[in-house]
Amino acid sequence: MAERDIRLWGDPVLRSPCAPVTVFDEGLESLAQDLVDTSLPEGRAAVAAPQIGVGVRAFGFDLDGRTGYVINPEVVEVGGALRDIEEGCLSVPGLFFPTPRYEFARVRGVDADNSPVEISGTEVFAQMLQHEVAHLDGQVYIQTLPTDRRREAMKAIRGSDWFLAKQP
Repeated sequence: MAERDIRLWGDPVLRSPCAPVTVFDEGLESLAQDLVDTSLPEGRAAVAAPQIGVGVRAFGFDLDGRTGYVINPEVVEVGGALRDIEEGCLSVPGLFFPTPRYEFARVRGVDADNSPVEISGTEVFAQMLQHEVAHLDGQVYIQTLPTDRRREAMKAIRGSDWFLAKQP
């Protein structure tokens, strides 16, 4: 399988809600492995399918000694305090902003054989689960920021080298 290129802020695939997976075949197994492979390099925690240009509900992760993927994930439980946690995103490289996230999250979905999967975690793992499922709903974390922080984030994005390089 392979590490895939990451789509950056401004790509329409990042703002579109993803379709549920309905076909469970070798292509899905390949996608799941690509998501995991793309999450493995140093400095990464997880990758959602739209971040590699695929508009389906799936993400791969490699965080806190746990590696895997979830197909058709849904956040089924959050708990603990809602607090600001420093957050970044591969699709918004080099920028980090305090983002409201719950301290605990549980996600349910399936694997590539359509067998049930449930994963949960606290702190950074919970943050990752919330972040990745939001990607599948067409939302990048900066869209969840309070208004003043969102303005700051958008200004930083417009001034970033990677964003300026994409402009005509």
